Amino acid sequence: MFLIDSHCHLDRLNYHLLHKSIKDMLLKSSINYVKKFLTVSTSIRNFHKIQNLFEQYHNIFYSCGIHPLNCTKELNHFDKQEDCFNIIKKLSNIKRVIAIGETGLDYYYNPENKNIQKDFFREHIRIAIKLKKPIIVHSRNAMHDTIKILQEEHAEKCTGILHSFNENFNAALKLLELGFYISCSGIITFKNSIELCKTIKKIPLERLLIETDSPYLSPVPYRGKENQPAHLFNIAKKISIIKKIDIKTVAKITTNNFYKLFQLQHNI
Repeated sequence: MFLIDSHCHLDRLNYHLLHKSIKDMLLKSSINYVKKFLTVSTSIRNFHKIQNLFEQYHNIFYSCGIHPLNCTKELNHFDKQEDCFNIIKKLSNIKRVIAIGETGLDYYYNPENKNIQKDFFREHIRIAIKLKKPIIVHSRNAMHDTIKILQEEHAEKCTGILHSFNENFNAALKLLELGFYISCSGIITFKNSIELCKTIKKIPLERLLIETDSPYLSPVPYRGKENQPAHLFNIAKKISIIKKIDIKTVAKITTNNFYKLFQLQHNI
């Protein structure tokens, strides 16, 4: 069996207490069938950190982008907003960078800078279309505006992922119409995620991806503990229960989905 963690923050795992080293974390993942990873950047500085940590590990892919909660802080490092995006374009041309983001909108933690978030989101989409790379979208308390901007910027030209999906079926349909994939995190294992599970049941498996969002959103039975890629198995298992299919089928199809979306060869 072969699983791919389509969204994690490997640089933020605890390598002092939880894991002895990066190799130790990868070994734990491999034991649970998790063999490849997309580690997601949230700022330009964070991207450089990811590069330095994981350059030797060729089963770890990167994304490049600025999280909506980091937009204002990132602007403070540049004379012009344009300079910031020029750096993202340059870094995103690196071969190991297979996605743009994570970008999007977050009105839960930072509703006062909505306009800056929207500007950054739109520019990320434009970069993704220009570079022909998928986009990783974060949306919290902002799904209406998220879909509106994706539609207005013609994000179907780059497609992408709505990561850690926690919305209704109507939102899922609009994303699917744009060619986007829906990524399931540990949220689907939570007791209060009954409606979410009903929505996931309706979404074709061929349009689903799985992620841990490590070190966040630990699935049951690890809630309250730091998340890690090895726990992706529990998320795949939950989808197999929701879909009433074998977990090996979930693994095969979600892995194929990952390769298809990111235009990768299976031997990579």
